[in-house]
Amino acid sequence: MTEFWQNDSIVWEEGIKEMHLVIKDDSGGGHAHKRKDPEKYFPTKVRITMTQVAKGAKYDPELLPKPPGGKQISEYVRRIFQDKDGNFWFGTNADGVCRYDGKVFTYFTEKDGLAGNAIRGILQDDRGTLWFATSGGVSRFDGKAFTNLTAKDGLRGNDVWSMARDSKGVFWFGTSEGVSRYDGKKVTGVPLPKIAPSADSGAVRATAEDKAGNLWFGTFGGAWRYDGRAFRRFTTQDGLAGNAVSAIILDKGGRLWFGTRDGGVSRYDGKSFTTFTEKDGLSSNAVWTMLEDKGGNIWFGTLGGGACRYDGRSFATFEEKEGLTRNHVQSIFQDKDGRLWFGFSGGAFRLDGKSLVNFTK
Repeated sequence: MTEFWQNDSIVWEEGIKEMHLVIKDDSGGGHAHKRKDPEKYFPTKVRITMTQVAKGAKYDPELLPKPPGGKQISEYVRRIFQDKDGNFWFGTNADGVCRYDGKVFTYFTEKDGLAGNAIRGILQDDRGTLWFATSGGVSRFDGKAFTNLTAKDGLRGNDVWSMARDSKGVFWFGTSEGVSRYDGKKVTGVPLPKIAPSADSGAVRATAEDKAGNLWFGTFGGAWRYDGRAFRRFTTQDGLAGNAVSAIILDKGGRLWFGTRDGGVSRYDGKSFTTFTEKDGLSSNAVWTMLEDKGGNIWFGTLGGGACRYDGRSFATFEEKEGLTRNHVQSIFQDKDGRLWFGFSGGAFRLDGKSLVNFTK
């Protein structure tokens, strides 16, 4: 930023100021902060820190307040992954991807050849190549350099929100413009059926394969099942918890779980849906991500409700209590040693017993 404005009606005193930005929601509900459920429309608090510098003085970044403890890997940790060599990869919302080898943190961004700096998915194939779903396409990393797949190569859109590899080794990418598949040779678009504008699917935010080999795609217009020939759409009319589907996983029992942005979660046994909400003990009806751990517990990353665990009988909530976050959990991962990791809007955390410990640089 090279230009500054001055409003003579505001008197700035010495020190650091804090402002809260009012965001207008474009969903037709008016200003987000005036809604009954404002938390849904604020993924994180927007804070602008201003430092007053006297005319002719040099700006000193050391004047800015430091976060408690060590430095965060990133403010937003959207994905966590451990590769075959034991390295950890932290996908961020704007800082690219960070690799941690146990000693050193190394960042890779667009400057290094990464397709986009927002990371929405991380996978590793049988050859050891790492795949990243990004805001600028799909990136492959062989340990030395990145090669990218974009709209120029056949992707439906460069803004990639989800990624999965099916039982046949085919990659599926959920983009802002629909679905694409990659068989190792060619990228092919798989357009979703057209639906009413009022129920527009928008970005494909979740991708998963069921035990029968069907592909499932989560959109904000419901969940779509694809059998290789035709699509079928599932919505609240079919028993789904909500039409805004942000996460889909398959558990060890062959059941599908659907996390929604406003209706809780649904479990699907192939015939009917069973829904769990805050009334049943779920910490928040807004679910961003899910994971089944090695013990068969289902974990939910929520918007404002921290992480929530379901053991098949009851729910338990795990929240960050030091004030470093607003308990928005964007990613959950279990490493080779069985430790659980959580990506918050506020940094990376690891579960130590019953407490969440901030993992910093």
